[in-house]
Amino acid sequence: MKTRRLWSFSGGLKLPGHKNPSTPMPIVQAALPKRLVLPLQQHIGEAAEPMVSIGDQVLKGQVIATAQGYLSAPVHASSSGQVVALENRPIPHPSGLSAPCIVIETDGKDAWGERHPVENYQQIDPSHLRNLIRQAGIVGLGGAGFPTFIKLNPGPQPKVKTLILNGAECEPYITCDEALMRERAEEIIQGAAIMAHALNAYHCLIGIEDDKPEAYTVLAAAAAAEGIEVVPIPTRYPAGGEKQLIKVLTGQEVPSNGLPIDIGVVCHNVGTAAAVYRAIHRGEPLLSRIMTVAGKAVAHPGNLEVLLGTPIRHLLAQQGANIQSIDRLIMGGPMMGFTLHDDGAPVIKTTNCLLAGIHEDTRQPPAMPCIRCGACVEACPVGLLPQQLYWHARAKELDKTQDYHLFDCIECGCCAYVCPSHIPLVQYYRYAKSEIWTQEQEREKADLARQRHEFRQQRLAREQQQKAARQRARKAPVTPSASKAEKQAAIQAAVERSQAKRAAQKTAEDEPFSSP
Repeated sequence: MKTRRLWSFSGGLKLPGHKNPSTPMPIVQAALPKRLVLPLQQHIGEAAEPMVSIGDQVLKGQVIATAQGYLSAPVHASSSGQVVALENRPIPHPSGLSAPCIVIETDGKDAWGERHPVENYQQIDPSHLRNLIRQAGIVGLGGAGFPTFIKLNPGPQPKVKTLILNGAECEPYITCDEALMRERAEEIIQGAAIMAHALNAYHCLIGIEDDKPEAYTVLAAAAAAEGIEVVPIPTRYPAGGEKQLIKVLTGQEVPSNGLPIDIGVVCHNVGTAAAVYRAIHRGEPLLSRIMTVAGKAVAHPGNLEVLLGTPIRHLLAQQGANIQSIDRLIMGGPMMGFTLHDDGAPVIKTTNCLLAGIHEDTRQPPAMPCIRCGACVEACPVGLLPQQLYWHARAKELDKTQDYHLFDCIECGCCAYVCPSHIPLVQYYRYAKSEIWTQEQEREKADLARQRHEFRQQRLAREQQQKAARQRARKAPVTPSASKAEKQAAIQAAVERSQAKRAAQKTAEDEPFSSP
């Protein structure tokens, strides 16, 4: 085992893993559901635009919704069948709201459309390679769902020093990445090589927690041929956080309000690397993902390869979940996941885990007053002051929350976990962030409205001047006996009227519209 110097981050917790029920199980293909529900927005950014209509027949891998804008990703049919609905359906989101979805009734054939694998990616320009990854609809599979092609574009930055693949998987219950590393190590390594080529990265590291010895052994053996270094790191939550993993492996800290690219580092999840491999070597867009189904209400916990759009109740039934005993469904882990309000919601690109707990698992004691013990400060992996953030968020003093670096909070839940008063601290931080974002949007709308009003006043004043000029010109008509100077003045007035008309038309075209 190669020894590499490691660093440490502040705070963090040693949590019970609860991984044993699902860890030893091999990846199993989830059964094909009768209907697939594919939300148009399964990523950070703008929702995709539908390209199909009700009644259309689609093939597996066919684009059914195209990306809108730069920060967006297309959506593909996960299996063959017929489009039966374009409507709002429940989606996996903390709000519990519905959103536009494409519903496909599967035909059971799972028939593929055209695929265009790349024979030698090293002969392809990195820009074209990123475009192929974008067309495949790949987003970060570690949870955030940021479009992958953007993170693979260093832009005007100097050459990327280090590509890091995140295989830490530090949150309790979740074992999908461990299963992927154990069973499909070659896909991850080849995907990492493609990413390194797209970034022109000097070298690549894969961080994996030291409680996954089998996955480490398999992955290190596959990585040796490509010169990729697999590094075991101490098991401590949240070592899988992007900034924390970078600190542990490189000793560098991402600046406040900055990005890893600012220090020459790019970080991706191991599942994302495997998806990139399939997109380039096999010509397959992102149609499925590995996810963990666990919890005390699940009779057969394990890791499944699930088609995107599969209803969650379909997976629960397949894994023998006792539906009547489920008090709470969580998408993600117990620390950073959120409650699902409808088991008819589908699996999406960012669904890495489904926890079906029972009442004893999810009972939350009532919150009590803060006793100022400081435990939250010691646990915070970002070095924030959670207590001060809590007080200012509770008092709606949003400016002061930003003074305490609210947006550096990664919402890991360490502070709430150790709080003896059971205060849901992260909920207060999320509330403050959403309020600040809302205020910024309202401020932008107000600025746009003010600009439109000022533009309109200027236009009205200009039109009034032009109208007065035309009236003066009409009061001095040209007669056959008019002098040469009078005729020239009339011609000049006609020219001015024509110019004023064209200016008015140009002004109408340029006037800004109100925001939606």
